[in-house]
This record gives sequence, C-alpha cells and structure tokens, in this order.
Amino acid sequence: MNKDKLTLLAGFLGALKLFLASIGYDIIRQDMIDSFVNLVGFGFALYATYKNTYVTTHGKKQKEVLKDKGLM
Repeated sequence: MNKDKLTLLAGFLGALKLFLASIGYDIIRQDMIDSFVNLVGFGFALYATYKNTYVTTHGKKQKEVLKDKGLM
C-alpha cells in the first residue's frame, strides 16, 4: 500500500469519527485512528521490504539472472 492509500484510510476513519460524533456516538478516538493507521502502515512497510528483497526462492533466482546479465 502506498502513501496515498494510507492517507485515504486515515481520512475515511476521520470522517467516520466526525459522523458518529455528530449523531451522538463518540466511540472512535483520534488516538485509535492514529494507532490503526500506524499499524497498517507498518504492515505494508514490512511487506514491501519482503517483496523488494531477494530472500525468497524466486527472488534468489531473479538475483542470479540479474547478476548473469550484468544488471546487478
């Protein structure tokens, strides 16, 4: 997930918080939204790091091909 999607998620949760507060349900606090967005961002950062390194079997094969072709 990129930065734009995290921004959209934070905005949606903020809008939901305002809507619920306007009808009398103040159940979503700002710190809950911040924590959720940070957790999702951390998960996607881990996933992106995993996918963009050569640690999997397929990634190791790709690395060898890149080395053979002089691209790495």
